Amino acid sequence: MNIEIIKTALGEYGVSEYKNENQNPVILNYFKEIGKSWVTTDETAWCSAFVNWVALKCKKPLSGKLTARSWLIVGDKITNPILGDVVVFWREHPKTWKGHVGFFMGYSEDKKFIYCLGGNQNNQVNIKAYPVKRLLGFRRL
Repeated sequence: MNIEIIKTALGEYGVSEYKNENQNPVILNYFKEIGKSWVTTDETAWCSAFVNWVALKCKKPLSGKLTARSWLIVGDKITNPILGDVVVFWREHPKTWKGHVGFFMGYSEDKKFIYCLGGNQNNQVNIKAYPVKRLLGFRRL
């Protein structure tokens, strides 16, 4: 279990995109600190930026990219995740470039869902359940 990753990510719990034309400076700072200061809107997909930012704060390897699937080659590939491991899902279709990334929190009791702590989940940092059938892989940083 990686307590440092979970504590760092949970410390951001509830950070949300602003609903008006203003931009949340906390989200923009995730981009800035990982070297993507060209991003100027919290409407830019930021799940990978959040995972990169948490990894940076915890002195773990980064993907350095804003695509969720970039995490499929970072750290060690694993099959039995523990709290705080990276989890990558496909979005729209398994063969597209689109995806979602966050930190593993656990399985639902029926094992049909994976609870993920991540950014840009309904436009905020929170814990959300994703279907196991959308899983692309787990990585240990």
